[in-house]
Amino acid sequence: MGRAFQNRKESIAKTAAAKSKVYSKYGREIYVVAKQGGVEPDANLQLRSLIDRAKKDQVPAHVIEKAIDKAKGGAGEDYAPAVYEGFGPGNCMVMVECLTDNNARTYGEVRNCFTKTKSKIGAPGSVAHMFDHCAILKFAGDDEDAALEALMMADVDVTDIEAEEGHITVFAPHTEWHKAKTALQEAFADLEFEVDEIQYLPQVMTEIAGDDVAMMEKFLDMLNDCDDVQNIYHNAQF
Repeated sequence: MGRAFQNRKESIAKTAAAKSKVYSKYGREIYVVAKQGGVEPDANLQLRSLIDRAKKDQVPAHVIEKAIDKAKGGAGEDYAPAVYEGFGPGNCMVMVECLTDNNARTYGEVRNCFTKTKSKIGAPGSVAHMFDHCAILKFAGDDEDAALEALMMADVDVTDIEAEEGHITVFAPHTEWHKAKTALQEAFADLEFEVDEIQYLPQVMTEIAGDDVAMMEKFLDMLNDCDDVQNIYHNAQF
């Protein structure tokens, strides 16, 4: 399972302009999570994890603070999650996570990315069944048995656990994220997660080659340029 978990951010940080896109995406996500679950990170575990991830991706503090202050005000845009799916170059499977305040606009922009790269946007469920919606927690350590025991004692439904090169990676259903993270933090003192996120992981990979590789790169760049797109998941293996 872990082999497929490298596809979260494709070609997003090439330029300063791309970095500002990253900041914008984090700002929007922090705003939504804070507005929904509260602006205090200690009381909103999802917000705290998101802020930690933003800091690791070098998002400036003022971007984070601005998003939280905006959520405190209670006004502003009313964003809702949307997931679009389909088939990309080389017939690979693609899922696109968005936060949008206008579904028609966002769908049109995402569909345009598919159309202009000889790809095909699908109906809901067309490829989602070939992805696992997983919580992923990775941290330094090598005692896989101790980690698994802590998770079992907390009645966490673990999908997979791997110990490799001094790190342990835990995979669990996305609904078990909070419980899994809490169990590990209680079992290991001063635990810091190198990866703490929820992803769509492909169950199988599709190898692409030749012209499809260049077209896939164009496809990903076009999607990343869409303001409403937050994350792109695919099963393409270059």
